[in-house]
Amino acid sequence: MTNTEIREFIENAIAENPVMLFMKGTPEQPACGFSARTAACLNALGTRYAALDILPDQRIREELSGLSGWPTIPQLFVDGELVGGCDIVTEMYESGELAELVGAEQPEQAEDAAARSEAPVGNGKVPLENRLD
Repeated sequence: MTNTEIREFIENAIAENPVMLFMKGTPEQPACGFSARTAACLNALGTRYAALDILPDQRIREELSGLSGWPTIPQLFVDGELVGGCDIVTEMYESGELAELVGAEQPEQAEDAAARSEAPVGNGKVPLENRLD
């Protein structure tokens, strides 16, 4: 794939998925603590989301960061807009802003779920086929 095709794929993924997470690894097997924590926040809310592993091809990260203007991974998009990375998502989760943004019910013990670095499996993730390989 060309860089232009990768960028178009990323743009389409953001446009087609109301909640889109670009991360290192997968929600089931995150490859870094920041990605794990971000996925855990979404999972704790029971939010349906698509996720894409940026690790298979360095150009994914380059094109994503060029598109978003955000240098770090993970990157969460909601309704086509960049929300931010792990710290922002975690703060929003703990305050209840993330639940409001994604239209979910805020769990009673938000701080505990956000502090865990594991990403529980089976909470409504929408698989996104990685067609960039």
